[in-house]
Amino acid sequence: MRRRLRCLILGLATLATPAWAELVVVANPKSGIDRLSRQDVVHLFMGRLRQLPSGIPAVPYDLPVESSDHAAFYRQLVNKDVSEIRAYWTRLVFSGGVRPPRAADGPDELVRLIAADPGAIGYLDRSRVDARLRIVYEFPANP
Repeated sequence: MRRRLRCLILGLATLATPAWAELVVVANPKSGIDRLSRQDVVHLFMGRLRQLPSGIPAVPYDLPVESSDHAAFYRQLVNKDVSEIRAYWTRLVFSGGVRPPRAADGPDELVRLIAADPGAIGYLDRSRVDARLRIVYEFPANP
């Protein structure tokens, strides 16, 4: 009986687990960039680059920290969890270095912000990308 109950609980937990989003990095079509390398994306979102390869000042945007896409993005990008990213930015801000990416309230606001600013860059689930955005980086498919 216990084994059945355990199997049932495991099965239900598996069904309740959300599928991973297919995250892509997007920019404004007027940004002057068609594609970014992984290294470019890392440098932009970790504060090491302040302008896009086209020369336009970069304005990176994050989704809310509570968002599962926020956690998934940094896990895929630099293999760090949310607390490690927060600690990284705390050190940089304290040392007077740079500012972390601006936070959008959610995916809809992120689309609006990127569509309005040629220097804006962010990440979204592929299903949310529309004609106002250009995909500039796609994570490699998981093996």
